[in-house]
Amino acid sequence: MMDRLLVSLTFLSALGTGLIAGLFFAFSAFVMTALSRLPSEQGIAAMQSINIAVLNPLFSTVFMGTALTSVVLTIFSFFKWGEGDAVYLLMGGLLYVVGSFLVTIMCNVPLNDVLATVDPSSTEGAEVWTRYISSWTAWNHVRTLASLAALASFILALR
Repeated sequence: MMDRLLVSLTFLSALGTGLIAGLFFAFSAFVMTALSRLPSEQGIAAMQSINIAVLNPLFSTVFMGTALTSVVLTIFSFFKWGEGDAVYLLMGGLLYVVGSFLVTIMCNVPLNDVLATVDPSSTEGAEVWTRYISSWTAWNHVRTLASLAALASFILALR
């Protein structure tokens, strides 16, 4: 029974990290580049809209649900220590929680909060946008790599 639960949680975590990694990859690979090519007023307005639209039950369930299952798998890994999959469960859990979830909360969300307060047509908005694009994208690269590594770890744990 416990093994089935562990396999199910690992499978769900792999799916969740894969979805989140894909989302973050899209922003790193082309979305932020496309937004940076727009006049700052349009780029800011588009990103402000994205940041509002992403706050929905489907995204929240995948993003936070994967964080929860990752924490559970991290805890389980200590009880399974010495077994082949334990290190992969630990790595996957920590990579997602720290590199994806916490980086989002501590780095990307505060940048989003600052961007939300600026008037897209203002000079201040253009200055904030220039800094935002650089910082937000750098932290997004971290989230992308961490999510991909977590996905790989969960896949290895399932083998």
